[in-house]
Amino acid sequence: MSSAQPPPSVGSTAPNGMAGSAEKAANAANTVPPPVKYLVFDVESVADARLVAKLRYPESGLEPAEAVRRYRAELMAANGTDFIPYTYQLPIAIVVAKVSKDFRLLDLVSLDEPQFRPHVLTERFWRGWDVYKEPTLVSFNGRTFDVPLLELAAFRFGISLASWFKVNAKTYDQPRNRYNIEAHLDLNDVLTNFGASRFSGGLNLAANLLGKPGKIDVKGHMVQDLYDSGRLGEISDYCRCDVLDTYFVFLRTAVLLGQLTLDDEQQRVADAKQWVVERATNSEAFQLYLNYWGDWQNPWQRV
Repeated sequence: MSSAQPPPSVGSTAPNGMAGSAEKAANAANTVPPPVKYLVFDVESVADARLVAKLRYPESGLEPAEAVRRYRAELMAANGTDFIPYTYQLPIAIVVAKVSKDFRLLDLVSLDEPQFRPHVLTERFWRGWDVYKEPTLVSFNGRTFDVPLLELAAFRFGISLASWFKVNAKTYDQPRNRYNIEAHLDLNDVLTNFGASRFSGGLNLAANLLGKPGKIDVKGHMVQDLYDSGRLGEISDYCRCDVLDTYFVFLRTAVLLGQLTLDDEQQRVADAKQWVVERATNSEAFQLYLNYWGDWQNPWQRV
């Protein structure tokens, strides 16, 4: 009888499941890709229907899909939103943009595409963070949702996060410490002073301030319905566009923090746009993003 095999532990030499086309091309050409300093990421998730049915409606005999519909309706009636708490959810798409120390976009990859298996997505995200030597995670509101979701998924799937928790380090040095922005830069935290204010409008508003598309055809509340219809590719494409928005908001935040000049930021934006243009032929998500692209109107330039 074979025993269950745990996923690779921290420091494993398992293949890098976060490697994208640019990195694979560099390896094939025997060149060394630039080091990755930042991982800009976004996660899309869906309800664990069996868990919802078992815990929310144990005596009802509801089918899992019907249990999710009922729970969403109850949440909508009570809260005005049908968003199910992350504790009842599973990751179904994770997109990561790899960014260099000088804030250049190096690559952008959707993990475990086209299978989108929750346990593999989770393992590849955390092992990728290890493989790239613990780069700074960059998110928008990821400290409240994306990271707790991925931590809980690791708990569920038996994946060690020793480097992330780093329990023997001083509290302020532990990567998951709320104020450790070297480990995780949550752009929402920056813009709200760690929750001192509320950033009404979210990533969509922040991206639009910079002329970028923000939400286009798909909105977050539509992900569950897309999943139920088997349209996983569209969820991944939506996640790709969110990561591009997050990257451009990250660049402007670097200007705000004094890490990048405005001129350099505008050059990074132009370079990233060219990167997307060169890949748009083979990506519906990139084509859509470019269709809605807008340039930031610089008030400092003389007309």
